[in-house]
Amino acid sequence: MPVSAVVARREVLSVLKPGEHGSTFGGNPLAAAVGTAVVELLETGEFQRRAAESGVVLRDGLTELVGKGVVGFRARGLWAGVDVDPAIGTGREISERLMREGVLAKDTHGSTIRLAPPLTITEDELRSAIGALEKVLTRGA
Repeated sequence: MPVSAVVARREVLSVLKPGEHGSTFGGNPLAAAVGTAVVELLETGEFQRRAAESGVVLRDGLTELVGKGVVGFRARGLWAGVDVDPAIGTGREISERLMREGVLAKDTHGSTIRLAPPLTITEDELRSAIGALEKVLTRGA
């Protein structure tokens, strides 16, 4: 079985003591094989291209919602942090409303939610999720 090693300065390595940090997938042969397969998929550039193309749809949709409950957003590819008008609800409240509409989002801080759809999402699904966000911001859910 191969042996792995970590090379770093002593002051860096001494930060963590045995038992202080764990990894769900560390040292697991199946997880390592899956990780290798994912890297091979990413080497094709297909998913990065899809994320960039779909990210335009996401940004355009969020831009349309500015002033309609969205006070601002940051987006890169298919990831977005969406700042919601605090008068409408907290990030958690908005995320729970979205969940009732079939869209999963993560609350972050205050009235910000994080959108991180899968790289396999279709443009129709993405537009539907943006529509659900508009619904919960303008009409509640």
